[in-house]
Amino acid sequence: MLGAGIVSEVFDARGQGLPAFDFALCTDRPGRVRTDVGLPLVVDHGLERLAGADLVIALPWAGFRTPPGPAVLDALGAAHARGALVAAHCVGAFALAAAGLLDGRRATTHWRFAGLLAERHPQVTVEPDALYVDQGTVVTGAGAAAGFDLCLHLLRREYGATTANAIARDLVLPSHRDGGQAQYLATPVPEDSRDERLTDVLAWARENLHEPLPVAELARRALMSRRSFARRFAASTGTTPHAWLLGLRLSRAEELLETTELPVEEIARAVGFGSAAVLRAQFVRRRGVPPRAYRRSFSRTS
Repeated sequence: MLGAGIVSEVFDARGQGLPAFDFALCTDRPGRVRTDVGLPLVVDHGLERLAGADLVIALPWAGFRTPPGPAVLDALGAAHARGALVAAHCVGAFALAAAGLLDGRRATTHWRFAGLLAERHPQVTVEPDALYVDQGTVVTGAGAAAGFDLCLHLLRREYGATTANAIARDLVLPSHRDGGQAQYLATPVPEDSRDERLTDVLAWARENLHEPLPVAELARRALMSRRSFARRFAASTGTTPHAWLLGLRLSRAEELLETTELPVEEIARAVGFGSAAVLRAQFVRRRGVPPRAYRRSFSRTS
């Protein structure tokens, strides 16, 4: 039920200049489908609905240890073969693996079942800590609420950061989470006020991306030693201060490329990269295209 709720919320029709998605749930046996919380869900569409879909997401299901029937596997394979983007949330990855769509690719699933996926499908390189893994025409996401991360990534990839951020704000979600599943396996209870100080420092950093922001300065503002700050930061975010800042700078650069006509050199300075050459190198590494090509694809000012 959670998986169905996630995709229906993200791809809801919102208006306000946002994409108008034609969203539908389908199954191999249309009608009343019993969910894991006991509530019935009426699914009107059969597998024929996949024939015209641009995006197909395989949702988690309770019986994932038994592969879906041939009709489902054939429909998934046919959708991928004709060029649809095929994705899976949580143990929905088992359906893609059974259809052979993950062979020779990297993939993720809920951390609890990553070992089972690797054991059942040794031709798949399973990454148990990733929130999502993008392999071009096939994308897999981790379990539970990480379905939001998967869907927002798909939006960011196809429509740009502005659209993904707008929908994330509507859902009261972070538009992008750094780190992996490991950070969510155990959440320690704060022992003192350090978490609040860390939150304040991160908010300050977001407002001052044009500054160098060395770790020593962030630690000083958090009233911690550099070592304590790095350790606390990793425990709270699942990543390093450097990686977090890099992701934040690139996300802000994406927004400015989409929504302004500022020169790339000026954007580079505004987000703390210093020069267009540095921004270009980091942007190509993350997006696979240079900033100007990204602007041509996603600009809202032209």
